Amino acid sequence: MSEPTYLTITRAAYDTVAVDYAELLSDELAAKPLDRAMLGTFAELVRGAGGGGPVGDLGCGPGRVTVHLDSLGLDAFGVDLSPGMIGEARRRYPGLRFEEGRMAALDLADGSLGGVVAWYSVIHTPPELLPAVFAEFHRVLAPGGHLLVAFQVGDERRHIEEAYGHAGLSYYAYRLRPDHVTELLGRAGIVVDARLVREPVGAEKQQQAFLLARKPEGA
Repeated sequence: MSEPTYLTITRAAYDTVAVDYAELLSDELAAKPLDRAMLGTFAELVRGAGGGGPVGDLGCGPGRVTVHLDSLGLDAFGVDLSPGMIGEARRRYPGLRFEEGRMAALDLADGSLGGVVAWYSVIHTPPELLPAVFAEFHRVLAPGGHLLVAFQVGDERRHIEEAYGHAGLSYYAYRLRPDHVTELLGRAGIVVDARLVREPVGAEKQQQAFLLARKPEGA
């Protein structure tokens, strides 16, 4: 079976920009205390949920969030669609595990994760396909496991032709409404416990949303 076109073009774009993306965003979290606060709260929740468990940084890119999660005491690993991004992650953080994979078809056992982070990684999935991604998050999370999702706020599709110093690209990103994402997560059996919507920082042009959620015990 051939893969969906959006995956092919997204992979090609991120393979192209991988090296420059990794360099340009390597210390981005340093200027974003609210983002770090959400990651820190997520880490505390995972550690407190029966001793925690492995955490998948799904759509990890070059591993900058994965290594931050590791610094917070989590057993974190990364999965990404782009071989170029995975290569950068392995080069930069050789002590951590990174694997190629798709968020909607993870090579992970049912209930095997104490936590999932999707840090701006669902934004390239067409909104009508997000239910399959969230169902996969539910499948791999252990009962009581936690999820952190980050995305740009809005309701539009953007065609990206230039990014991270590279022209001639062609891929898409979707801005999403927090209420809609909360509803989709709920349909997948994942409960949103908290949300943060903050104003743009630096070069950002729109509000940013962060949802902290969990798979209920017994689910």
